[in-house]
Amino acid sequence: MSKHIIHRKREKSLGLLEVVAIALGGMVGGGIFTILGISVSMIGIYTPIAMMLGGAIAAFAAYSYIKLGVYYKLEGESYIFIKKTFPNAPFAAALIGWWVIFGYISTLALYAFTFSSYAIADYSDSYLLKISVAGAVLLFFALVNIWSVKGMGKIEDIMVYSKLVILAIISFVLINNSNTSIPTLIENQEEVEFFSILIVASITFVAYEGFQLVINAINEMENPSKNIRRAIYISIAMATLIYTVIAFGAILAISFEDIIANKEYALASGANKVIGNLGNDLVVLGALLATSSAISGTIFGASRQMSIISTDGLMPTFLSKRNDKNIPTYAILIMALCAFALICTGSLKLILEFGSITFLIVCLIITIANFKIRKSTNSSTFVLMCAMLVLVSSSFLILYYEVMTDIYQIYFILILYFLLTIGAVYYSKKALVKT
Repeated sequence: MSKHIIHRKREKSLGLLEVVAIALGGMVGGGIFTILGISVSMIGIYTPIAMMLGGAIAAFAAYSYIKLGVYYKLEGESYIFIKKTFPNAPFAAALIGWWVIFGYISTLALYAFTFSSYAIADYSDSYLLKISVAGAVLLFFALVNIWSVKGMGKIEDIMVYSKLVILAIISFVLINNSNTSIPTLIENQEEVEFFSILIVASITFVAYEGFQLVINAINEMENPSKNIRRAIYISIAMATLIYTVIAFGAILAISFEDIIANKEYALASGANKVIGNLGNDLVVLGALLATSSAISGTIFGASRQMSIISTDGLMPTFLSKRNDKNIPTYAILIMALCAFALICTGSLKLILEFGSITFLIVCLIITIANFKIRKSTNSSTFVLMCAMLVLVSSSFLILYYEVMTDIYQIYFILILYFLLTIGAVYYSKKALVKT
């Protein structure tokens, strides 16, 4: 018995810093380098406000994940919450599982492609080379996750906290070398409706997606009852601060025209103009660290959820197999492979929009699940009602934006939902036959 206890203690290899790093790694990835251009093109100087509102949406979404995570204390987050809360609805759990896993795969593809774009930006524009570099970085972090949980945690620490320092330096440099002032920008700003700010805040949610990954580290986490809540709220607060300060620095130092024209390269081009090649190199380094930590953190958490789902027979069963270190090797490799396949399709923007809408809808369903057992999880009815209102409104705003800007994206998203639903139906029926 004592040996078993000692073994269990050794398995708890992730402290608060490592868990925060996993959450921040999943959040502060490609988002900050892509959302800025969209935000400025729509609402200009009010971009930092939208970033703060995006953080508030994420905090409401996180409330039920924290409560259910502490209550159930199981890997699998979204999937396991629905499975346990609605035990007589296996198809619902399967559907959530398929949606969430594909959402994570789509964000992995985005992060890897963003990494490759920055990595070779000064050397080549070859699309084939970008795909190759993206595949290589996916394989590298898949192998890191297979190698060791503790090793992955330490590497994640280094990448995440290094990128925070770099992003802080970038923000300071931009603000210190501002070309204008807030009163001047306000004076020249065209009238913007608050509705538009809310739309951007909803779109910004994709930059906060990733806090859920903390739940999947529960078996390797020290003191999960306290550290789940601490890690998620600390990471959301830090991500909100990072996005807000960088947005503030960017709109002061870089012309709106440059931000909109350069899109994800806006920070690099702006820093280049402010402090020369050193600024460009600093932003590129920050982008590489940001996307690297996002890839590693997403692979870590999402592969464990995939393993749990396949253990229940709702995905191919070989994905449930784990090595002697309790690491889901096959799930990790398949996630990396699927993300690479998505990169090769060249439809990353559409897939990203799918991921954003999917995570909002899933967060809404998780909030409803928590509402059902709110007395058991000791959750506030008022907070849950507010969270449901916020998530419903945010989902509607993104759909409205998509319909107004490109209706074909909605068609593509519906096709993806249809295909994923077929997968969920097939495996849920297969699992019922076995039982």
